Amino acid sequence: MATLRLGDVVPDFEAQTTEGPIKFHEWLGDSWGILFSHPKNFTPVCTTELGQVAHLKGEFDKRGVKVIGLSVDTIENHPAWVGDIKDATGATLNFPLIADADRKVSDLYDLIHPNANDTLTVRSVFIIGPDKKLKLSLTYPASTGRNFAEILRVVDSLQLTAKHSVATPVDWTHGDDVIIVPSLSDDAAKEKFPDGWKTVKPYLRVVRQPGA
Repeated sequence: MATLRLGDVVPDFEAQTTEGPIKFHEWLGDSWGILFSHPKNFTPVCTTELGQVAHLKGEFDKRGVKVIGLSVDTIENHPAWVGDIKDATGATLNFPLIADADRKVSDLYDLIHPNANDTLTVRSVFIIGPDKKLKLSLTYPASTGRNFAEILRVVDSLQLTAKHSVATPVDWTHGDDVIIVPSLSDDAAKEKFPDGWKTVKPYLRVVRQPGA
């Protein structure tokens, strides 16, 4: 299948989850969404990740982001893993976890690792906009845990830049100065940013974060 690229509408699907059956696009509604995949249940790195996402659920909620996990395992196996996650991390799973034993969703999202085996999913993260389009994808090796503080940072950037004619510079975090996009002329920028900006280079105009 074709690789899912930034800007593509993400595939819709129906699946069983720990919170019952869902239709993905319908479940997303008008929200931002994050889908993140796991090779299988009872994997150590993923256990820590699911616990961290549960701890951060309030941060995702504040940003209007729905989170959902995926594991290539049966729904019958999920409750025991959920128990392990609570034991190991102190977090109760508070978002749905897809059971993808038939690999239907994994195939749609090109998550099966061709150089490993036919059930080991790539550990990927997809950030999806309210328009159902892919805004970011990240893929990690099995040995490296994902950084959900970075994923929250990217969500902040995506949401800010979707509303304003700005981009975020290196290592930006919420509240830092931002960059006026080059496509906006100085005259147009004066209307959007009446308090002015700092011109570092003609193409690099730094301004306070809108709303900060």
